[in-house]
Amino acid sequence: MQHLPDALQPGRPFPLGATWDGLGINFAVFSANAHRIDLCLFEPSGRHEIARYTLPEYTDEVWHGYLPDATAGVLYGYRAYGPYAPEHGHRFNHHKLLLDPYARALAGTVHWSDALYGFRQHSLRGDLSFDRRDSAPAMPKGVVTDDSFNWGDDHPPDVPWSDTVIYEAHVRGLTMLHGGIRPSERGTFAALANPAVIDHLRRLGITAVELMPVHAFLQDRALQQRGQRNYWGYNTLGFFAPEPSYLSDGTPNEMRVAVRRLHAAGIEVILDVVYNHTAESDETGPTLSFRGLDNASYYRLEAGDLRRTVNDTGTGNTLNLSHPRVLQMAMDSLRHWVSSFHVDGFRFDLSATLGRESYGFDPGAGFFDALRQDPVLAGVKLIAEPWDIGPGGYQLGNHPPGFAEWNDRFRDSVRAFWRGDRGQRPAIAARLAGSADIFARQGRRPWASVNFVASHDGFTLTDAVSYAERHNDANGEDNRDGHPANFTSNWGVEGATDDPAINAVRANVRRAMLATVLFAAGTPMLLAGDEFGRTQGGNNNAYCQDNEVSWLDWDMAASPTGVGLTAYVARLIALRREHPVLRHPDFLHGKAHPAPGVADIAWFDQTGATIPVEAWNDIEQRTLILRRSMKVPEGKVTILNLLLNPGDQPHDFRLPPPHLPSRVLLDSAQPAAHARSVAGDQIAVAAHSAVLLYSEHAG
Repeated sequence: MQHLPDALQPGRPFPLGATWDGLGINFAVFSANAHRIDLCLFEPSGRHEIARYTLPEYTDEVWHGYLPDATAGVLYGYRAYGPYAPEHGHRFNHHKLLLDPYARALAGTVHWSDALYGFRQHSLRGDLSFDRRDSAPAMPKGVVTDDSFNWGDDHPPDVPWSDTVIYEAHVRGLTMLHGGIRPSERGTFAALANPAVIDHLRRLGITAVELMPVHAFLQDRALQQRGQRNYWGYNTLGFFAPEPSYLSDGTPNEMRVAVRRLHAAGIEVILDVVYNHTAESDETGPTLSFRGLDNASYYRLEAGDLRRTVNDTGTGNTLNLSHPRVLQMAMDSLRHWVSSFHVDGFRFDLSATLGRESYGFDPGAGFFDALRQDPVLAGVKLIAEPWDIGPGGYQLGNHPPGFAEWNDRFRDSVRAFWRGDRGQRPAIAARLAGSADIFARQGRRPWASVNFVASHDGFTLTDAVSYAERHNDANGEDNRDGHPANFTSNWGVEGATDDPAINAVRANVRRAMLATVLFAAGTPMLLAGDEFGRTQGGNNNAYCQDNEVSWLDWDMAASPTGVGLTAYVARLIALRREHPVLRHPDFLHGKAHPAPGVADIAWFDQTGATIPVEAWNDIEQRTLILRRSMKVPEGKVTILNLLLNPGDQPHDFRLPPPHLPSRVLLDSAQPAAHARSVAGDQIAVAAHSAVLLYSEHAG
């Protein structure tokens, strides 16, 4: 930085954030209720403040100023002056250094101290008291960035939704135990960009990685006091900055390189994003950014008690996306990740919160309307986690067109069906058909249902067949956290066992569930590591387990069992890719007939007979045949029969007419077997297994 001037020039109110233009830096920050905002500059270590300026201009509720001759790399923060009146929703405290909500990089981390709070800890007046200690030594600083990057010939893979196969992964956990990656790069974007990782994804046939939160996030004080860490990252400090610990070289360009290399491999990048709350918790939480800049604007406050934050998210606060500047921040953030990092989509954490107006959830909420009309975001994939803990918080199927949604009913139905529960046949039929009962409206397509049996939030696939109960004691919450109802079975023994019979059943059920995910209509999603048998030891809420509990064990991937299961998953994905009927772009209703006597979708029992209504209502019936057909460009009609036997005994299935020559494309009980012809119209289906058969009709 050159000689520092005595005062800032007026600058501009747009764009928000700190913008280097080659000649200097424009600073602009929103606050509707502050009386004054100071810009604080720090030397490169971030330990010492070297200059402080009052932002000289206030335009349209934006404070702004321009620092001439400054260059990228400047470390900065803000101090906001205004009323400290919690009873009126205001919590200004100029003794607290505040992160710029638009900071594009962070230097340093939060060092927990009572000075981070706007009120005196342990005061009898609680959050009505006022703390005068300087929080700057305990705060990270924003970094002014130069966002130029040579993208070369990078272009989005632009994979159609119907062809998409998602792999949900954690940047850190994916590679911390990968022996083929340098230790200094493990757990970072540099490791994600490593050919060893990308080659694994390509061999599987993955088309998109969905990364758990990569926005800069906070390490919670309570977790640190327990010797734990916020591993998942759902506690955002800044919506524009990559998490510093995921950058081995400390620069955001490391993430850009990873995106570019994944794109070169034909793999899209989807970010799990958290715009429903921030890391500042409830009214008793720290003052790090938003609270100190304008608590009454950034957060939803209780109508009858402005001292309290609304907690529809279960994290203590809820961002006020009904405020135009807060909505602008979310939209600017999304555009930033698409424009500056070339990401291909977003998965919205607790999206019911994002669509909740003062009167309740609304598919036409301001956030959804802004998102759907934005030209920068028009081509990206949008995925909703369609629930939260607020009023009317379960909104599966109620998001607007253009969204896909995590379908937990698919997860629960598939687990219950393959566990052998009674009365599951109608549910599994609906889920295999793309959950048309939930999504077939407003022109939505089957891809709107994101189908999974395991995700970061819950059991891994292996644990879903190894544990009947959660085992979360290591989390320090007396095993009360995590989902209590998981629709799982241990098949005889809780946890790992040497019993070959139990392990054989577990392996069969696991393969059958994977086949169900890949052969169902909709968008399949796999949890990283499930392809080779990853376990969390029965922990179904490993949010604070930044250790071997959560990290992928690549030695397991190299074991004979891991290699075999990985090959099986790759085969499932290949079959989905090779047979368009498995990823049909439209909901099938059995009304079209691609061939005489062959509907586009139909259901049969194990005798090959159409299932009558009374049989659908028979809770003891479990076996099922799903037949789907479509005319392919060559003029012939492809017919696929999926035979499901969730019981503990093998069954002979008779194929429905017309009886055409058939080949077994896959038998989950014989994962390594090659395709074979079926003699006649009958085939044996092993216990706990699925069989996919292929036939052709001349059309």
